[in-house]
Amino acid sequence: MATPAVAHNDLVPGTVHLVDVADEAQNAKHAADRKDIVLVPRPSADPEDPLNWSRRRKSLAIGLAFLYTGVGIGIPSTLHYSVLADITRDTGITTAQLVQGTGLNFLLTGWACLLWQPVALTYGRRGVYVISCLCMVPIMVWTAYTRTAGEWYANRILLGLFASPVESLPEVSVPDLFFAHERGTHMGMYAFILFGSNFVSPLIAGWFNDAYGWRWTMLFGAIISAVCAVILFFGLEETIYFRSTVEGQELEIADSRQSVEASLDSDEKDGKDTKMDDVTHNSVTTVPSFPPPRTYWQKLALFVRMPGRPSNKQMFTMMYRPLLIMLWFPCTDWAGFLYGINLSWYNVLNGTASPVLSAPPYNWPSALVGSAYVAPIIGAAIAAVWSGTIADKLTIRLARRNKGIREPEQRLWPLLLSGTMATAGLITWGVGAYYGVSWVGLCFGLGMLTFGVVTGGSIAISYNVDCFKELGGESMISVIIIRNTLGFGFSYAITPWYTNQGLKNCFIAAGFVSLACTFSFLLMIVFGKNLRRFSREKYWEYVATSVVAVDH
Repeated sequence: MATPAVAHNDLVPGTVHLVDVADEAQNAKHAADRKDIVLVPRPSADPEDPLNWSRRRKSLAIGLAFLYTGVGIGIPSTLHYSVLADITRDTGITTAQLVQGTGLNFLLTGWACLLWQPVALTYGRRGVYVISCLCMVPIMVWTAYTRTAGEWYANRILLGLFASPVESLPEVSVPDLFFAHERGTHMGMYAFILFGSNFVSPLIAGWFNDAYGWRWTMLFGAIISAVCAVILFFGLEETIYFRSTVEGQELEIADSRQSVEASLDSDEKDGKDTKMDDVTHNSVTTVPSFPPPRTYWQKLALFVRMPGRPSNKQMFTMMYRPLLIMLWFPCTDWAGFLYGINLSWYNVLNGTASPVLSAPPYNWPSALVGSAYVAPIIGAAIAAVWSGTIADKLTIRLARRNKGIREPEQRLWPLLLSGTMATAGLITWGVGAYYGVSWVGLCFGLGMLTFGVVTGGSIAISYNVDCFKELGGESMISVIIIRNTLGFGFSYAITPWYTNQGLKNCFIAAGFVSLACTFSFLLMIVFGKNLRRFSREKYWEYVATSVVAVDH
């Protein structure tokens, strides 16, 4: 039995040795093909370690997690955005009540992570994915038969409860499968699929509603959730894996080896015959053994009791600890704030798109209002590349310049462009609608706004995982609670805001608020490492109480 190494109070969380720059000539030779990249975290010798899976197996696993995100949850839960007027006309539930129900949905989607995430961290991701998707089916059927405001509120609350894993579980599935230098790409794809599905959904609903009515539109959501649940049950593998090391040790190991080598050089000068292996591997007494690979039928179990998993007592501790993390982890608080502000502009988009485009001078029907969401889809796709692949490459380049050391703050620089674009998008949308400009101009505004929203959200979650990877599941709950609480507030505030101030003044103000909030990343560039240093004692304490002995 090997006990996980967690007593590392001298290590700053998030600071890792990402690039091997010891040999500058070789580093220059391999810079283009990334052969100098250090694998963080270090994969085990276990062939069933998800980090050791083939590219195809990894792609299938993350692809099904994204299927859950976009199709199983994302589309069904947002089908109502472009048919609010039809629901009101048929049921008598006012638009204000429908919007309030959506606000409750956002609130529960965040806070219910306190329940689901610890279960997923203890018993595995697979069961939570399947159960969440399956529970969407009766909720969507109920949505189709909702007739009163009270039913609508209850329905939205339960929808938030069962859909909440979509907000925090894929973010921890990504580091299950991919190394630190790859995460940004897949986090960017996750953000694109999460937001993109929310833009595709109103587009589908608009046309489907015109053909079959809003009730069948909701039943359509139940059907696709059911299909996704079946696909996940038969195709999704468990990706959780408990390690005997923690991320960040790579830097410590590299430093200790350099110290050992220096000591050996000194000993050789003194005529001493010391062997490196005796110094660096004197604690290795046994060859690690691993359980045999599970069969396909064994893999169909929804939950598994894997070696090293937290105890049930630790699981219940993790249900309230994210609230304590907010007190001790200011970097997580900032990530939640950045994500929440960007979610708020997404709520602004959804709260104003239908009223603006269905009113003079545009007078668009529901189907065309839904079609306007093509622009946000394009903006989200570009943002996925910018906040994912480009951000990863930039981080590696900055790590090389920093003697091979990666700091999480290196990932924040793409916010310089996205913050500017979000501001331009908000002003273009609001001022353009005020003056009745061509719909083309408004769609450009929506695209720019979405580019900023998706980039901000993607980088926020990537930054949080980079900072506190070993507590990524728990700290992500803190991020989502902060994010969705801000989104809940904005869902109530946006309608009276633009109604009282007018579209022009409202969106000019919103644009500059967005700019100031996003550009707070400059403060994190300067003070981020000190804030992580402030958190390190609690971080390693929490890591020590989240893991147990592992047979590796």
